[in-house]
Amino acid sequence: MHHGDPRLGPTKREPGHSRRRDARRARRCLDAEPTFDVRQDVYEDLPFDQLVDHFDEIMAAAYSVSVFTEWRGPLVDQVWLKTRVDDDSAEPPGELFGAVRATAQRHPIRRMPAEACTRQGGLAGPWHERLPHFRLDHTPSAGDELQSEYFVAHEDAAAALLALDSIRERIAAVVQVLEIRAIAGDELWLSPAYHRPPVAFQFTWKPDWIAVRDLLPAIEAALAPFDPRPHWAKVFTMPADEVRSRYENMDAFVELASRFDPDGKFRNDFLSRLVFGAR
Repeated sequence: MHHGDPRLGPTKREPGHSRRRDARRARRCLDAEPTFDVRQDVYEDLPFDQLVDHFDEIMAAAYSVSVFTEWRGPLVDQVWLKTRVDDDSAEPPGELFGAVRATAQRHPIRRMPAEACTRQGGLAGPWHERLPHFRLDHTPSAGDELQSEYFVAHEDAAAALLALDSIRERIAAVVQVLEIRAIAGDELWLSPAYHRPPVAFQFTWKPDWIAVRDLLPAIEAALAPFDPRPHWAKVFTMPADEVRSRYENMDAFVELASRFDPDGKFRNDFLSRLVFGAR
């Protein structure tokens, strides 16, 4: 196959898409840009109602924005702004809709040591040392955890947040932290961001599968009006037919995959159930 193959439909080239150059080898084409620096500033104790009322403004406040909450009060624990440092970049504000800038390193999970996190406090550094939350030589997040993640359309994010807040006590009993972030849309058929720039709700759970399993249906019911797409590689309980219905090109993907892998060599039980419908 090659870029432009009619079996792929009217999709544009994606970064990393392989293209056949001749019969003997393929070359990989990547989108690239010059390296750049990023500064990272953390804000604490954002009023929940301010997050809801000014969601779009907060998410647009920097090159990359992450909101963290443990669902244990009327305040959102932290907002992390990762600002691209250019010649005309402005100094981040000292206050963000009621949240104040942290004066020391912070971990998204407040009880965890902040030494595991990449440098904060506004000190600029290479993008690859600021955009990740955690240092490569340290354990990311809590380490001992389960994760779930659901993607909704950006325009539905504030309403979805309110829906989750209606079961905050149940969430707080099991969650270690929830991260909320906006993501660009793409053209990849089975991507949760396909044709829909989403906001992701990423739950880092305590390592208690029974408690998480019992809570997930309530979260999925709260998000159901917003047609959530679950992260393929994290835990969820949505029925297979519901998951498949979220992807308009699912049938085309199944046909394409079946044509090139008729014996299912690249399938497992999970894919057979969730994607191929146990065909």
